[in-house]
Amino acid sequence: MNVDSMRKIDRRVGVPLCFFMSILIGISTRIRFIKKKKPDLTRVLFIELSEMGSAIIVDPAMRKLQKTAGSALYFAIFEDNYKSLEILQTVPEENAFKMRSSGLFVLAIDVIRFMFWCRRHKINTIIDLELFSRFTALLCALSGARSRVGYASFHDEGLYRGNLINFPVRYNPHVHMSVNFMSLVNTTLGQHDNPYATTPVISSELKLVKAKISENEVSNVKNKIKELYSSWEKERIVLLNVNASDLLPQRRWLPDNFAVVARHLLTEFNDVVLVGTGAPKERDYVQNVVDMVGDDRFVNSAGIFKFAELVPLYSMSELMLTNDSGPAHFASVTDLKVFVIFGPETPALYLPLGNAEPFYLGLPCSPCVSAANHRKTSCTTRPCITGISTDWVKARLTEYLKNGK
Repeated sequence: MNVDSMRKIDRRVGVPLCFFMSILIGISTRIRFIKKKKPDLTRVLFIELSEMGSAIIVDPAMRKLQKTAGSALYFAIFEDNYKSLEILQTVPEENAFKMRSSGLFVLAIDVIRFMFWCRRHKINTIIDLELFSRFTALLCALSGARSRVGYASFHDEGLYRGNLINFPVRYNPHVHMSVNFMSLVNTTLGQHDNPYATTPVISSELKLVKAKISENEVSNVKNKIKELYSSWEKERIVLLNVNASDLLPQRRWLPDNFAVVARHLLTEFNDVVLVGTGAPKERDYVQNVVDMVGDDRFVNSAGIFKFAELVPLYSMSELMLTNDSGPAHFASVTDLKVFVIFGPETPALYLPLGNAEPFYLGLPCSPCVSAANHRKTSCTTRPCITGISTDWVKARLTEYLKNGK
């Protein structure tokens, strides 16, 4: 299913379903004399289906819950995005529910599977990380969990998803998502008693742990680089992630711009090798940029490195230039310097938690995607991202490669 279809279903089917499900839950609660209690934190399920980067951003909040309450952590995510959970291994694979999204029939089957899975694992509390998704709100209701924590709009217009969340937290669009995620956990822990997250979040709470990387993993990556560029010895590795997911294609900086920057770096520095990264299905897209440059020191690694090899690759590289996408967040579990090109999104909410620096114009229209419009924009000219000049990017990357800062 494509993203637009999922948005339409979430709105047209999700709203009435949330309305009727809210009525059913309200009646059931009264008939059974169920009283609202503090969340049982023995087994806590997080739901974040569609965003791979968010599975990294939420990690400090999950670890806080685990450390403070001793909770067993569970996670529900789309099957295609599961690998992002493997990076830090905070949630064991046996505690992850991988939902398929290839079609409505398959999705319906997995909803039923999810209901039985939650009951088999005796999920007590569920934390919905999605921004006002009716689908995940319905999953919360169907899970059987007594305590359901998630975002609510309160006095904000729209974003209706019924009364399926019984521990609501007002979403704050003016703070980083890591703070919003931590606020959900603080509510779950009972650190404030109202929907407004009044518990301060200090910066030290938001630090990511670093991934554990073995020498053998690094050695395997080096061998693959040697296969891609046989003359490679000790040249510095510069990564270019030129694509972005189909969830928001407006985030892509023009391929021609990446090519201009690549040519400049290869001309300016004799001791660098450029590696274009990407998934197997992105190989042709990456190859197009490599062909524009036409230099042996720029190689296409899309589909070459396994997902598990990306973190070792990041750990041994000098820097990465990337669109606002998952790899920017995956790299944040290493010390790699990451330059992220932001357009319709904003670094105020989504800058990776690691050693990251944004290129962002901050136009009056930016950001044009948000929770309020379910991250959809009809802008086709994209001046927020096409306006980011190659001169600006070339100058900053040159400065960093020369001075290391």
